[in-house]
Amino acid sequence: MPFEKGQSGNPAGRRQGSRNKVTLAIEKLLDGEAEALTRKAIDLAKTGDMVAMRLCLDRIFPPRRDRPVAFTLPTLGKAADATNSSAAIVHAVASGELTPSEAAELSKVIDAFARTLEAADFEKRLAKLEEIIGKKGCHVT
Repeated sequence: MPFEKGQSGNPAGRRQGSRNKVTLAIEKLLDGEAEALTRKAIDLAKTGDMVAMRLCLDRIFPPRRDRPVAFTLPTLGKAADATNSSAAIVHAVASGELTPSEAAELSKVIDAFARTLEAADFEKRLAKLEEIIGKKGCHVT
């Protein structure tokens, strides 16, 4: 074998912005045909072709990836507030105000907030401990 196992023949990888040969070939074949193909898809959709109709509608109304959620979270100021917020989310799901998937996404936000607060608190405690050790002249080995 010309290359050792696990070693690429092109360590730098594909050049940024380079295009796939198949994609370029398809684009060349379809060049100048977009309007005619679009018209044909619309005509087929109008005659009841469900696949063509779905194709056209997907272009007109793309599926929503995300949407704002009308839900007021309790104020988050300290890590303990995450408990109240989580309880409010569970209550909202139980009452039908939120869908389970919306609740899952909101819970991720609360979790990230709580972890951020914990990390900040840890950093603050560590700095305080280092300050105390530094004043006393203690050496930790």
